[in-house]
Amino acid sequence: METETGYRAYASEDVVTGEGVAVELPVASTMVRAASGLIDIVVAVVLLIGVTWGVGWLVSDVSEAAGTAVTLVAVVAVLVGLPATVETLTRGRTLGKLALGLRVVRDDGGPITSRHAVARALVGFVEIWFPLFAGVPALIASVVSSRSKRLGDMAAGTYVVTQRSRMHLPYPPQMPPPLAAWAANADVAALPSGLTVSVRQFLARSPVLDPHSRQVIGAELLGEVLRFVAPAPPPGFHGEYVLAAVVAERRRRDGDRLARERALRSRVVADDPLG
Repeated sequence: METETGYRAYASEDVVTGEGVAVELPVASTMVRAASGLIDIVVAVVLLIGVTWGVGWLVSDVSEAAGTAVTLVAVVAVLVGLPATVETLTRGRTLGKLALGLRVVRDDGGPITSRHAVARALVGFVEIWFPLFAGVPALIASVVSSRSKRLGDMAAGTYVVTQRSRMHLPYPPQMPPPLAAWAANADVAALPSGLTVSVRQFLARSPVLDPHSRQVIGAELLGEVLRFVAPAPPPGFHGEYVLAAVVAERRRRDGDRLARERALRSRVVADDPLG
């Protein structure tokens, strides 16, 4: 169990696709987020002015305490209720984010729900609108965070991505020619997605790792991978070559399987006329 936790933690910063590919979504920078937030603040201030004037006109004949209570409810509705509702209905977009091509997503890359939007709005009410803070905590947290998260994102488990940047998939490991025959004849079971991601990340980053860390992580991943392979690889090959061979072979077999399924569907099911 400790080993499984280790390799999953090694891959925890990426979004995992259905094929076990680690994808790092393009994170919106602090400056772009600040510009988006400024647009939203201007819109909110305009709405606040209009709501305050309208409430003042409606409650002009009631007591001062009732007028204050109604005004407070209206302010909370504009600063908390409205952003949460808009982000929920648009799956993570506000007017500022729409203008700059941004969207709020969950930490796993999925669309946010009302729970995430409400948590972001409640914390944002404190970190952005309180005169004592005036957005400074949000700015500091965004600069410090690797994903430019403000405190509301940390509480909700979300972050903001830009949809105007192209997302690049990492290049898959290639089959080492000396191990191709062994891999083709070996029984290679499907690896857990977390393990596959960890191996791909490790192979891509191993040249820049500390030698000791590279050896320890590589040995740990090799031990996990060999549990799904039989027979064992021929002796004399470096562990990283074996990892690359297993992942490349598993990818080839999955690709062949998907091709066979597509061919079967094309024979059984007629082509979609609207496709």
